[in-house]
Amino acid sequence: MTWFPSFLNPWTAALAAGLAIPALLVLYFLKLRRREIEISSTLLWKKAIQDLQVNAPFQKLRRNLLLFLQLLLLVLLCLALSRPVSNYTRGAGATNVILVDRSASMSATEDGGKTRLDLAKKKAKELVDSMGRNSTAMVIAFDDRAEIALPFTSDANALRRAIDSIQQTDRPSRLKLAYQLAQAQMAFNPEQLRPGGGVQLPDVWLYSDGRVLDASEVSIKANLKYERIGTEDRQNIAIVALNAKRNYERPTEVQIFVRLANYGPEAVRAQVQMSVEPMDEKGQSLPTEVKRVVEVSLPPERWEDADWMKAHPDVKKDEAFVRKDSVEFTLDLTTSAVIRVEQMNKEGDALATDDVARVVVPPPKPLSVLLVTDGNYFLERALNSLGLQKPATMIPTSYEAKIPTDFDVIIFDRFSPKKLPPSGNFLYFGCLADGLKLKFAQQDNQLVVLKDVGVLDWQRDHPILRSLQLGKLFAAEASKLVVPPESEILLDGLQGPLIVMHHEERSTHLVVAFDLMQSNWPLKVSFPVFMHNALQYLAVGADMNLRQSQAPGSTPRIPRPGLQKSGVNLTKLTLRHPDGSTKDLTIPDTGDFALPPLNEVGVYTTDPPIPSYERIAVNLLDQNESNLIPTDAPPGGIGEALSSSGGKSRVELWWWLVAVGALPLLMIEWWVYTRRVHL
Repeated sequence: MTWFPSFLNPWTAALAAGLAIPALLVLYFLKLRRREIEISSTLLWKKAIQDLQVNAPFQKLRRNLLLFLQLLLLVLLCLALSRPVSNYTRGAGATNVILVDRSASMSATEDGGKTRLDLAKKKAKELVDSMGRNSTAMVIAFDDRAEIALPFTSDANALRRAIDSIQQTDRPSRLKLAYQLAQAQMAFNPEQLRPGGGVQLPDVWLYSDGRVLDASEVSIKANLKYERIGTEDRQNIAIVALNAKRNYERPTEVQIFVRLANYGPEAVRAQVQMSVEPMDEKGQSLPTEVKRVVEVSLPPERWEDADWMKAHPDVKKDEAFVRKDSVEFTLDLTTSAVIRVEQMNKEGDALATDDVARVVVPPPKPLSVLLVTDGNYFLERALNSLGLQKPATMIPTSYEAKIPTDFDVIIFDRFSPKKLPPSGNFLYFGCLADGLKLKFAQQDNQLVVLKDVGVLDWQRDHPILRSLQLGKLFAAEASKLVVPPESEILLDGLQGPLIVMHHEERSTHLVVAFDLMQSNWPLKVSFPVFMHNALQYLAVGADMNLRQSQAPGSTPRIPRPGLQKSGVNLTKLTLRHPDGSTKDLTIPDTGDFALPPLNEVGVYTTDPPIPSYERIAVNLLDQNESNLIPTDAPPGGIGEALSSSGGKSRVELWWWLVAVGALPLLMIEWWVYTRRVHL
């Protein structure tokens, strides 16, 4: 307990003392008005003359016990009016369980640069210092799981080391498992089994900011003391949602949707930056490219509607609730990459974990391509030059005998198939499958053939035709296409469309309306580039899903087929963490393999690279953890909340001054006064 108390109402007490004490003194200085009467002698009136002299102003006061008692009474009453309080830290009991929150919100920094976890450890060690000789304690660290850092012991040094060993994680916070673990340990504590020792409930000390997800589910049979860690004025701008997907109409176009939230006390404007870290064919990172920066306006999440309108008095009521807290980015991407979104308003931001979010764009899929043709030197040479994983060639009769379904792209050369696989990607040269909405024009049951076809224009920004020069492309003959409104014309000729992209049901059809053998295109540099772009575009379209990020604490499960490399099962795997540290893992001989918990945000990598798990993005994206306003009441309303002033309890001293000081003094003053009057 602190020896010198603090005063809650010092100025009120000072004002009262300034009025009451001078008024009391004035009463003793005042000269009484007496009626003058002539008497024969003053011998019997000495006392009256002395009183007359005392009441004369500006004379020295005589020693007066009543005046002293009354002044002392006024001083005590004024001190009581100032509300003196004394703070003290409650010491540890006989049996103690120390619960330390290590979740993501506990990494927020407070004044002085200390994190909330650092402050919680400090308070926990102060509790250990207050333990008596016969006291015991244990330490439990928790986030959404709970671990015993040290079982029950009376060794204070071991307890301090256990508290210092608690490591920060980026996982969310849940209390139910920690309470259950504490309850189980208290039930088997040897101290509780002593005769007469199991009557008193043990003390459970919770050091947390109270941001738990399961507050309504917790319960514990103990004397719970909740010490709130952190202040409510911390500024934090958080990325709370991130989603990425491909555009079904343009598979190489990636759309990123981001939502931010402001959990600080004031409205802010923040810049949001989207950057791309591309990777080469071997999975090695290339220099990061900043693609776009936008600005958002974020009012505090704690504001009510009235607060928002008060901050925007010039905005109409119907428009007062419009705010920009979401951002959409769009980019064309045909290679694998890690897309990084970051809020750039870092000054005063208390939590860095939620400033960045990432999503992994898978590497290009190894293509398996089938060419259905009676023979085409140019197409066969182009496919062989692309380094495809599984190029195959088939004659039309073999295709009709058995429809293949295990190819990413099927190329039809001057052969119109009557039947297609249920889904897939198809490239046509001078032909078109039956039954599609996209058709060849006919007249009198004959195909309409265009002669001497040149190029009018093309989509220069489309991923398939980007950077291609097609102005001198010429075809002796081309079939006229009837293009439905939903199809996309990529290359337009002088007499009609020459290259068209068409989507129907679960298939994508890229149609070249002329025969390569009747054009000059195979002799131009643009043709192999077109083939590479077209196959890559179609293969990307076969897998529209991007890898959405994992939450902290996730344990991704790798299927057994992914653990086979070149037909051999992997037995060892190295997992590289975002901080650069590595962990060697042993893979079981059978079954799927679950990675260990990914506790920190960032990008994890596997070595050797495992398909679909080469890079794993872990993001916080947790509104509860990003909200840094600590709760005043203990989670679930169970237990006692200690004072926020350093975890100390407060004792009001004013009633001690009144009960022990002022009232007895008033009785003494009354007794002295009555004695004088009667004398």
